[in-house]
Amino acid sequence: MDKRWFEQYQNGVPHEIDTSEYPSLVALFKKSCSLHAKRVAYSSLGTDLTYAEVDDLSRNFAAYLQQLGLEKGARIAIMMPNILQYPVAIFAILRAGYIVVNTNPLYTRDELIHQMNDSGSEAIVVLANFAHTVEKSLPSIPKLKHIIVTQIGDLFPTLKRVIFNAVIKYVKKLIPPFKIPHAVSFNYTLLEGKQATLHHVELNHDNIAFLQYTGGTTGVSKGAILTHGNLVSNVLQAYSWIAPLKVTEQEIIVTALPLYHIFSLTANCLTFMKIGAKNILISNPRDVNHFVNEIKKSKFTVLTGVNTLYNTLLNHPKFKDVDFSHLKLSLSGGMALQKSVSLRWVETTKSPVLEAYGLTETSPAVTINPMYLKEYNGSIGLPLPSTDISIRDDNGAEVPIGTSGELCIKGPQVMPGYWNRPDETAIVFTKDGYLKTGDIGRMDEEGYIFLVDRKKDMIVVSGFNVYPNEVEQIIGMHPGVLEIGVVGVFDEESGERVKACIVRKDPALTAEQVIAHCREHLTAYKVPKLVEFFDELPKTNVGKIMRRALKEKDFDARAQVNKANLIPAS
Repeated sequence: MDKRWFEQYQNGVPHEIDTSEYPSLVALFKKSCSLHAKRVAYSSLGTDLTYAEVDDLSRNFAAYLQQLGLEKGARIAIMMPNILQYPVAIFAILRAGYIVVNTNPLYTRDELIHQMNDSGSEAIVVLANFAHTVEKSLPSIPKLKHIIVTQIGDLFPTLKRVIFNAVIKYVKKLIPPFKIPHAVSFNYTLLEGKQATLHHVELNHDNIAFLQYTGGTTGVSKGAILTHGNLVSNVLQAYSWIAPLKVTEQEIIVTALPLYHIFSLTANCLTFMKIGAKNILISNPRDVNHFVNEIKKSKFTVLTGVNTLYNTLLNHPKFKDVDFSHLKLSLSGGMALQKSVSLRWVETTKSPVLEAYGLTETSPAVTINPMYLKEYNGSIGLPLPSTDISIRDDNGAEVPIGTSGELCIKGPQVMPGYWNRPDETAIVFTKDGYLKTGDIGRMDEEGYIFLVDRKKDMIVVSGFNVYPNEVEQIIGMHPGVLEIGVVGVFDEESGERVKACIVRKDPALTAEQVIAHCREHLTAYKVPKLVEFFDELPKTNVGKIMRRALKEKDFDARAQVNKANLIPAS
């Protein structure tokens, strides 16, 4: 496929990037800390850390880790929300020559056991609020020997730390009891490491930096291997793309998505670290009132999120009072951006939200809409510099422009494979080295990519393909709808039928109104035959609606759904 997308590139954006600019993420980190030493790097709950402080703290923690006698390439897990210790731990682990295993703090015992054993993690840094899960899991994780426990306020000034941690533990009682005799505190490791020598570790693009666990394109939880080269490349690709906005060290980026998610890790933590920006960490974005109050206090210039996050903010009564005059960039990824949300965002903030696309396996950014775009175009954007896109049919042949097929990707940001899974790796790569995404898309004459849907989520009604994203976009435009998820359910006559799962904004909204709205905009076989109203929809840790869970038989009970709300459409 010819690279027609180059013609749409903004002035100054290169066709290719120089991946040799940094030999590793550590080199990138150290240069940023040197250039921006006095500037605030991370801010959380009213406490700031400068680049110089992050440099010193990560150096001390790295030296402590090396004293444990772990070999280069050892895996160390981080199990925390967005708090100041997170970036310190990331850069310390990398500086010590080890591999970061990002871990969702909301994991159950079984999920944690699987990830720790699969990765072979030998140490974990965990927030005390979740240490009880680690305690319950330890008997089944024989290789996990070193437990480092931290509390939210550990990097706050002394008096604030003591008061904050005491309130969390004794007043709010947010730390379930746990007992891990050999665990050490995070602050103890910093003191010990300060007295120790940090030995230089030679790192290059081929060394592994992160194991990012994902269901991937085949649904089985596995670790995507992301090298220093993968992530350095993606940072440079993203930086070159946003450079026309004249981004500087004065930028303030709001990080609501968890840093253990690849979108937030690369876009917020790494790319804006290169710029020298201030990163505001939101530890609990589900507390929308606190979230909105936090951003009201800042003159933020950049915000990243998923469609549901933007939708939630728009529906909060205080959000309209936020000062948007400094906002340069709102970036959406992780799931399809709904047109209704995009239009409301522009109306409220006077600034567009740009849709991007990526995968854990691609570090993650693959395509982004150009910075000059002023309104919703339904596209996931143009391929980034040094990125090749091939759209192929089920036989692996490239399809014509405008025809839908599976998106396949090649570029320096693409993982070398899955951790200890050569069989799974072989499945997702073509013979000529492209990563098969499992996503259905098409390219228009100008080179813009339009995501149709996940291959596995496609609904087949009497032989006709129905893509849930398209139906969700239409239903999402109805003013009475707050959230929407569309799935296929078994039907004896047609094979499958379309079901719409809706959280209402207007309590009076009926299934008949939804169906009537759909019939105005969709052909008959795409119109939902079932409409079900829910109190809430199941979401991933970053707020992406889980279609698979919507199809599970036991979801009704878990979501506390009123069974009377199940209404078949005529």
